[in-house]
Amino acid sequence: MSESYREQESKPLRVLFCIGVMPAFFEQESARIGPAVQAITATFDDLGGRFGITVLGTMDDDELMVGSSPGWPWTCYILADAPSLESVTAVCNLVREAEVDGARLWRYLRIEARVGRPLFFGNS
Repeated sequence: MSESYREQESKPLRVLFCIGVMPAFFEQESARIGPAVQAITATFDDLGGRFGITVLGTMDDDELMVGSSPGWPWTCYILADAPSLESVTAVCNLVREAEVDGARLWRYLRIEARVGRPLFFGNS
């Protein structure tokens, strides 16, 4: 009997990080948006070096959807390969740990990870 795809050698997890921008981001004073954007950028910088994440692509969905998006459809996405479920958890925990102006980033962002494997078609 042939080996099941679940029994093959360990491969990276294919992950779609789904990020929603919360209403609190848009409700703050204009002067505070710049520092919040800088904090978000710094928080998600070097995912490869920090967690072993290989970013395959990103997508910002705010051209045809404007405003907060606390759930589906999300505001932006990061498609990545992750070495472990622990590394995926660590990326999701970033919004719990990082702060800007005394508030954790989860005030401004919501993150959810969908974990699977590469699709067997549509790759060329």
